[in-house]
Amino acid sequence: MPVSAPAASLTTMAPVPSMPHWDEALLRRYDRSGPRYTSYPTALAFHEHFTADDVTQALVRSNQRNRPLSVYVHVPFCRKVCFYCACNKIATKDISLAEPYLSRLDREMVLTSRRLDTSRPVKQLHWGGGTPTFLSLSQMSDLIDRLDARFGLSSAADRDYAIEIDPREADVLTLRHLQSLGFNRLSLGVQDLNPQVQKAINRRQPRVLTETLMDEAHRLGFRSLNLDLIYGLPFQTEQSFSETLEQVIELSPARLSVFNYAHMPERFKPQRRIQSDDLPSSEEKLAILRATIERLTAAGYIHIGMDHFAKPNDSLAIAQANGTLQRNFQGYSSHAQCDLIGLGVSAISRIDDIYAQNPTDLASYEAALDQGRLPTAKGVRLTRDDLIRADVIERLMCDMQLDLAAVGQHWKINAFDYFTDALEKLRTAERDGLVTWQGDTLSATPMGRLLIRHLAMAFDTYLPGHSSPRYSKIV
Repeated sequence: MPVSAPAASLTTMAPVPSMPHWDEALLRRYDRSGPRYTSYPTALAFHEHFTADDVTQALVRSNQRNRPLSVYVHVPFCRKVCFYCACNKIATKDISLAEPYLSRLDREMVLTSRRLDTSRPVKQLHWGGGTPTFLSLSQMSDLIDRLDARFGLSSAADRDYAIEIDPREADVLTLRHLQSLGFNRLSLGVQDLNPQVQKAINRRQPRVLTETLMDEAHRLGFRSLNLDLIYGLPFQTEQSFSETLEQVIELSPARLSVFNYAHMPERFKPQRRIQSDDLPSSEEKLAILRATIERLTAAGYIHIGMDHFAKPNDSLAIAQANGTLQRNFQGYSSHAQCDLIGLGVSAISRIDDIYAQNPTDLASYEAALDQGRLPTAKGVRLTRDDLIRADVIERLMCDMQLDLAAVGQHWKINAFDYFTDALEKLRTAERDGLVTWQGDTLSATPMGRLLIRHLAMAFDTYLPGHSSPRYSKIV
C-alpha cells in the first residue's frame, strides 16, 4: 500500500473500554451496503483489459522499491461445504485433486519469481481457502519447500506466518507439523458453538475440538491464535450467542474476528440451503452485535475496528497504537508496507501500484498455467488519485481517525481542498455524532467506529450513487 503519513504525525489511540451509548435508530439509518475496503479501488473496479504483462511490469517496478514481501496461498478445497460460506472453494472428498493443484501453484511461483528479486524477505505468509488442512502433512511440507525454493522464506522472530484451520480436520500432530514448517499464527474457524446453529449451517463442531487444538497451540508456543465467529446465522439469538461468547472468552484467544453474516443466496449457492425465516431479525442482530462488543471489551479485548478484536499485547493492538496497522485481503494486518503476491485460484496480488486477480474458476486457472503464462484474469493500475484515496481510506479504517494536515504534507496537496466533496458528505455524519474534529484531525466516535465503512465511503470515487447489491450491509 502507499507509504503512510509520517509516524510523528500519528496519534496513539487509547483503547475504548465499552460503548458509552447505543443509538439503534442511528445504526439502522446508516446500515446500507458498502465495501469492506480490503483494497481501494475494490475488486469491482478490476477489469479484463488488465493482463499478465501488466503484472510482470509491476514486478520489475516493485524490485526498485525493494519492499518486503507478503505471500498468500489459496487452497480452494473443502471436504464438506458450510452453508453460510461465500469463499471461493471446491467441496470435494477427492484428495487426488490436491497434487495437480500443487503442481500448478509451483508453475505460478516459477513464473512470478523469474521477475522478482527474491532476496527481499518474505515477512508475511498466509494460507487460506477453502481449507488448507485439506492437504496431507507431506503435501504441506512440499508446498513450504516449493515456496522456500522460489521466494526464500524467513525464520525471523517477527515474521507473521499464518494458516486457516478447520478444527474438524486437524489434530495435535497437525499443529506440531505446522510449527515445524515455520507457521507461528493460527486462525481457527468456529462460527458458533450452539448445536442448533451448527446443524443449520452444516458445521457440527463440538467445543472440545477447538479447545484441544488451542491447548496444544499454546503449549507449542504459537505466537497468536485467532478464532472466527459469525453473527446473524440461523437460530442465533442474543442469549445463545452470548453463551458462545462466554465459552470463547474462557478459551482466551489472542484475536477474534466476529463477522456479520451476509445472506446473499442469489450469489452464493450454498446459502440457498439456509431458510430466510430462520435468520435472526435485524433487531436481534443489532442486539447480538451490542452484546458482543460489550462482553469482549469487558473481558479486556480492544475493538480494533469492524469485526476484529485483540488483546492489548497482541501485535494488531500494538500496530494500531503505533499507527502502523494495515488492511489487506485477509483483513487487518500488523505487517504493513509489503508487496503482496497472491498464488492460486481467485488469489489477488497487490504489487507496486497494481492489483491483479487470478481466475475464480479452477479450469481457467489451470489452462493459463498449462500455457506457460501467469493466470491473470483482471486487475487495475492505480492512478495518483487512487493512491491518495487508498492511503486516506486505509488510515481511517485502521486508525479510526485521519490527520488531514499529515495527508497534505505527505502527498504535497492541500488535503482540505482536495477532499472538499468527501468532507461535505461527512457533514451529516458529524451532525449525527459519528465524527468529531480536533484541529486538522477527523476522528470517529465510538458509534462512528461501528460505521467506519460508511465514513470511508465518502472518499470513494468509484461508488455508484446508491448501495450496490454486490456489497454486504455495514452492520
